[in-house]
Amino acid sequence: MKAPLPDNEIDRLAALYALDILDSAPEQDFDDIVALASNVCGTPMSLVSLVDTDRQWFKARVGTEATETDREVSFCAHAILGRDLLVVPDATKDSRFADNPTVTAGDGIRFYAGAPLVTTDGYALGTLCVIDNEPRSLDVEQLQALRALARQVTSQMELRRHAIALANTTARLQELERRKDDLAGLVGGDLRAPLRLISSYLGKLGKTGYHDAEMADLVGRAVSGHIRGFLDLLHHLTTMADAGFGSESLHMRQIDLTRITQRAVEAVRPIAATKQIWILNQAGGPSLPIIADPVRLEQVLTHLLFAAVKYTPSGGRVRVGTEIESGPTVRLDDMDLPDGMRPDLFPHLYYGAIANPSTVPGPDRGLAVAKKILDAHHATVALSDRPGDGTSLHVVFPFADLTPSDLIDDLISA
Repeated sequence: MKAPLPDNEIDRLAALYALDILDSAPEQDFDDIVALASNVCGTPMSLVSLVDTDRQWFKARVGTEATETDREVSFCAHAILGRDLLVVPDATKDSRFADNPTVTAGDGIRFYAGAPLVTTDGYALGTLCVIDNEPRSLDVEQLQALRALARQVTSQMELRRHAIALANTTARLQELERRKDDLAGLVGGDLRAPLRLISSYLGKLGKTGYHDAEMADLVGRAVSGHIRGFLDLLHHLTTMADAGFGSESLHMRQIDLTRITQRAVEAVRPIAATKQIWILNQAGGPSLPIIADPVRLEQVLTHLLFAAVKYTPSGGRVRVGTEIESGPTVRLDDMDLPDGMRPDLFPHLYYGAIANPSTVPGPDRGLAVAKKILDAHHATVALSDRPGDGTSLHVVFPFADLTPSDLIDDLISA
């Protein structure tokens, strides 16, 4: 049975294309998620599947060499019609899929579970799905982990888009400042005299109603000699009018860092549970007001916590808290295990979020993107690692008395 189109199909596809992710190269962050999903759910196949106009394309995959299939035979095309998991315990007994070629083929699909990849604007772009050629089911813990991992996929895609938008915003602001300097030079320099002459001529014409041929001749020659300058003036004014932050910039307002951190902890907790990793949540103290984009900051903090879980051995401990240091602070401690085993988080945080990712090659693009978002929030990131204590990450934010205009001024000067 072919899946019907979602009611918002045109807008959904526009949101998908805006991410500029279709047919992009493989990335370790997404490959890690499908590997973890397959391991958690005990299935041989897992996919990050994005549903295009007439195909589903796989951003990441494990258990198959295929990179895409027709949308007509796609289980994910059915999954995006809802907002929660689509679970098919035995496809041969489901009227929607019993005659599907991917089911009737030898070693065909029997079990499918797909969590929609829903953006913050509410568009289901595809799924994180797990597949088996044997009928089966998932327990509650596995279903919760699959949902949480799907949110990680969506956050990764959106954070990349916003990091690019931030870079474009910075470039536009710098261009705006340059145009302002050029405009000041034009108006205060070569064009001042002809502008005064034109103003005088038009003033007299308006008062007397008579044409002054001599002054008109002076105005004509002045304009002719400075036509390039006037064109530059119009160009600068047009550029300044067009300069702006765009719809993809951060939406800064006062928020509570403690509450955002708590939300990030709860988003990652189901994933940690599947690895028997204990998250000690100490982010329950007083309110810590900061100026931030609540959606993007929660995605960043969730990604940092997910990295801690991903690089911590099974049975490990991760401690998260909020406090006041030189400013409102999130502290993440990836603690050493009692038997002497150490988490592998430090090098990934260092090379992905601290060192310059353009000069240090590595797979942790998501951490580099998270660092760009934190930079836009004027957060300071500090990292330490000591045997016996483990890895400690401190993210310190300015106090909330920093106004949005201050943020813009600082972004221009950065």
